[in-house]
Amino acid sequence: MALKDLLPGKLGFGTAPLGNMFRDIPEAEARATVDAAWNDGIRFFDNAPFYGAGLAEIRMGEALAGRPRDEYVIATKVGRLILDEVEDVSARDNGEKGDVFKYGRPNKIVNDYSGDATLRSIEDSLKRLKTDRIEIVWVHDVAQDFYGDEWLGVFEGARKGAFKALDRLRDEGVIKAWGLGVNRVEPIELVMALDSARPDGFLLAGRYTLLDHDRALQRVMPEVTQQGLGIVVGGPYSSGALVGGPNFEYAPATPAILDKVARIKAIADRHGISMKAAGLQFSLANPAVAAVIPGASQPSRLAEDRAALNEQVPADFWRELRQAKLVHPEAPLPGGV
Repeated sequence: MALKDLLPGKLGFGTAPLGNMFRDIPEAEARATVDAAWNDGIRFFDNAPFYGAGLAEIRMGEALAGRPRDEYVIATKVGRLILDEVEDVSARDNGEKGDVFKYGRPNKIVNDYSGDATLRSIEDSLKRLKTDRIEIVWVHDVAQDFYGDEWLGVFEGARKGAFKALDRLRDEGVIKAWGLGVNRVEPIELVMALDSARPDGFLLAGRYTLLDHDRALQRVMPEVTQQGLGIVVGGPYSSGALVGGPNFEYAPATPAILDKVARIKAIADRHGISMKAAGLQFSLANPAVAAVIPGASQPSRLAEDRAALNEQVPADFWRELRQAKLVHPEAPLPGGV
C-alpha cells in the first residue's frame, strides 16, 4: 500500500517530546498533549523505543488505550532494544543527538539491527504501546549522525537483518509498510538502489525543511516519486530554529542559520504569516511528501500546527523567498509558484 493511502491526513504527531526530549515533562502534560492531538483530528502517531528508552511509547500507549484502534495509524522504529537493566544515562553515546533524552528512563539501550532483534523490538513495542498491531516500522538511525564512519557497516547489518525481516512481515500482512527513519539522505539513496529490499517509504527528519532541503531535493525526492514511495517529513521546524528556538539539529543554531531564519521571518512578517505555516506548507508542497510530523510537548502547540496547515499564504510570499534565494530554485512551492 502506498504511504499516502495508508496515512490518515497530512499532519501527524511526532512523539519524541513524550520521551522527555530536552526537559522533564510531567505525566499530566504528556497525556494532555496526546489528548489534544486526538481532539484535533490527528490519527497518525510516530514513535520509537529510543525516545526516552521506551517512555514515549509507554505514555502514548496509555493515552490511546481507550481509543478505537481502527481509527488511527501507529509507526514505531527498530534498531534499538530497551532492556530491564539500567545504565548511566550520561555515559550514552548518542552521536550528534548528544544527551537529548537525558530526562528519559535509565533503561539500558542496545543497538541491534539483526532480524531477531527486529522481531523482539516489535514485540516489546506492542507491549509498551498496549496494542495488537503496528502499521509502519522504520529502521532507526542507520546513518552517519549516529555511527560516524562505522555507519555503512551498521547499514549492511540492517540490510541482512532488519530489512529482510520487515519485508517478510509486510508480505505476511503483520505490518502494512516499512522504511528507514533517518536524519540523513545517504542511507535512503542506498536502500533505494538495492534490489534485495522493498521499502514503502521513509521518515526523513530535518532534511526537507525550509532551512535545509537542497540535498534531499536533488538526491532523494525524484527517486522516491519515481518509485511510487513516500516521505514523512520529521522535524519540519529544524529542532525549533525556524520558529525562534535556539537549537538547529539538536545543537545550538549557528549564526548563519539564525541569519537565514531572520531573513525568512522578515518576509513572513511583511506578509502577515506565521513561520510555522511557512515551514509546514513548504515541506508538503513536494509531491513526494505524504505527511509532516512536528513534535509537540504542550497541547497548545497542536492547535498552532493545525492553524499553520490551514493558513492562507499568499503566492507573493513564496515568490519573494525564491527571489531572495532563500529556497532552492527547483524546490516545488505551494500553488505552483
